[in-house]
Amino acid sequence: MEPALVVGSAVLDFPYPRLERPIDLPRMFDVLQELLQRRAEAMANLTARGLPFITERRRRPRLDLDVTDPAEYRKRRKAPPQGAVLIIDKASPLRDHVARLMGEGRMSIEWTDSAATAVRLCDETAVSVVMINTSTPGMDPYGLSAAIKAQKNGERIAIVLLVGSGFHYNSAKARAAGVRGILDKPVADRHLISTLKKLMSLPL
Repeated sequence: MEPALVVGSAVLDFPYPRLERPIDLPRMFDVLQELLQRRAEAMANLTARGLPFITERRRRPRLDLDVTDPAEYRKRRKAPPQGAVLIIDKASPLRDHVARLMGEGRMSIEWTDSAATAVRLCDETAVSVVMINTSTPGMDPYGLSAAIKAQKNGERIAIVLLVGSGFHYNSAKARAAGVRGILDKPVADRHLISTLKKLMSLPL
């Protein structure tokens, strides 16, 4: 009841007429005419027998067969981040704590208390995640985020702000600066771990 014509080669063996490329237009018109003739005959047969035309009443949309070469999907996959985690804080205890949580040696965890050093590290080394403690003295988290994102590979870096109750978070500024998200301090260990695993494409 639903005529179909396969043009070109196909991965699956469909139960429909098939035409090879380049298309022979006269042949295609002949095949289409034959398909329409079969449909007309089938409908006439149903009418003669007093039967209604069969209509589909699907509760969900029809799922088309996916004939895409699996290799094409593999090419589209993005490689998981391989860079370091850079923590910007007034001191290094948070860096040491995160390293213990994630397992010593599993990933590179770096620390700095300087915005200029952070920008340089993101430019000269592979960094995948930047965590900025917004209470770091003299730190403009939005300006630093924008500076990191403006660099050549900045778009690939995920920036997370660690904010305390006294920090006024401006979502518009954060969005414009390319901030990925925020974590409220004090941050529970499980939230630190799950956030880093998600951003680094690690198993949860």
